[in-house]
Amino acid sequence: MNYAEKTDVVIVGSGAAGSLMAAKLAESGKKVIILEAGPERTLKDLTSSQIHARRLKWSGDLVMENGAQPIGNGFNSGYGTGGAALHHYAVWPRLHAEDFKIRSLHGRHLDWPISYDDLRPYYDRIQQEVGISGDSQAEVWRPDGADYPLPPVPAFQQSEIIAEGFKKLGKSLSPLPLALNSREYMDRPGCLWDGWCDAGCPTKALANPLAVYLPKAKKHDCQIIHDATVTRVLTEQNGKKTIGVTYRIKDGIEITLMAKMVILAAFAIQTPRLLLASAEGGLANRSGLLGSYIMSHAAALVYGLFEEETEPYMGPTGGQMLNQDSYDHKDKRPQGFGSYQWMIAQAVKPNDLLGFGGSNPGIFGAKLTEFMQRAAQHFGGMTACVEDLPQRENRVSLSSEKDKFGLPLASVTHTSHKDSLALWQGAKQEGMEIFKAAKAEQVWTGPLGPMHLMGGTIMGQDAETSVTNSYGQCHDIDNLFIAGPGLFPTSGGVNPTFTVHALTLRSSEYILKNWSSLT
Repeated sequence: MNYAEKTDVVIVGSGAAGSLMAAKLAESGKKVIILEAGPERTLKDLTSSQIHARRLKWSGDLVMENGAQPIGNGFNSGYGTGGAALHHYAVWPRLHAEDFKIRSLHGRHLDWPISYDDLRPYYDRIQQEVGISGDSQAEVWRPDGADYPLPPVPAFQQSEIIAEGFKKLGKSLSPLPLALNSREYMDRPGCLWDGWCDAGCPTKALANPLAVYLPKAKKHDCQIIHDATVTRVLTEQNGKKTIGVTYRIKDGIEITLMAKMVILAAFAIQTPRLLLASAEGGLANRSGLLGSYIMSHAAALVYGLFEEETEPYMGPTGGQMLNQDSYDHKDKRPQGFGSYQWMIAQAVKPNDLLGFGGSNPGIFGAKLTEFMQRAAQHFGGMTACVEDLPQRENRVSLSSEKDKFGLPLASVTHTSHKDSLALWQGAKQEGMEIFKAAKAEQVWTGPLGPMHLMGGTIMGQDAETSVTNSYGQCHDIDNLFIAGPGLFPTSGGVNPTFTVHALTLRSSEYILKNWSSLT
């Protein structure tokens, strides 16, 4: 195979941010090459099975996890075409206005260098391009924005039963906003509601990179090279400008790819790993914050058995209903600090990590058989997405151990802030009260589950307190950009993928508008 020696843009990573960035830049006429470390996958390769779901998770270089609450890289990352977005559940709420100004409003942690109003038009445009099913009027907590282009997902039996508990306690509910087609949209079919989102969506009903932005990029001659591990970002001798990357293919051959611009979209762990390994002291690290402020939402897992049949196998994996009554006013908490939301009535399978069979590990033997038989028709569950407060000491660093190409492995340290842990405990307690109000026969909770990865290359106002500006442009190198959730200075209490898309669209416009001066 012949590999290009020079291109306009090289993008490292083919996930949510990388695929969107590639589509927008290629559509404008730029010559774009994506380098993906993992294997090639197509929609035809996606199979609705729990074994296949595992294959979509991280299977790249070992990530060493340390700290009291490890980040769960194996579950949260992806490897191959589409990255983690290939197995994401398409839960797409917006961050709230308060999320962008925690330091300004509460005198603690960090501010974003932009406001909700700066990002609002990009949220609106992305939801039209991708398609989101929801009910903006019922979503009474939602910040201002355009109505969703698709009607909400249907409410199956599980969500209707759990909803009674929320109603009895005077809490509000809305359909869960999902980047998943409730009916045909943009030449993509409606969902089958069979609960296999975790294994990828071969029908294109769910908005993953294979369904939306990678086809658009390829239509405009974007090239994707798989099994291509980037080992270094190259710069001119003065370090002020990037000139390309080096990468290795399966047989170990090293290739140099020159480019006018480099965009790193390799997710929150591998992007800082690469930058730290690209120069002594780290590339684009004047602030000393490269790798810092790694975050992972804490999942508060609440389960129950109900007298009524719940049909827990029906619906999307992400859930059917939403509650954000406890979201705003981060400092007005009985315990802890921050925000969280409830994602209600996820479709579940009998076993594996997300299955009901492992939800209560204290049951085994004959009692487990009895439980499985009843849970197959009477199980219910919901998950709180709990804010993880940013801490400088939670960080990616380089290990003394190296991969097969000699690149130092990533070591990630993460321990949750005491206020985040208190908020997680409070959410679990509230969840149990809701299930009891819904007349669950049994109620139990799961351990803290790490959910989503953010931070590590945070955006900010200046080079002393952040790695990039609000467009993901590295303060130290004008033609080096970062895209993805690694830019987040704070995590909020909502799933990050919608915000990743909005930020990436905003950055792509900035790059195109300023192309001449940047390159």
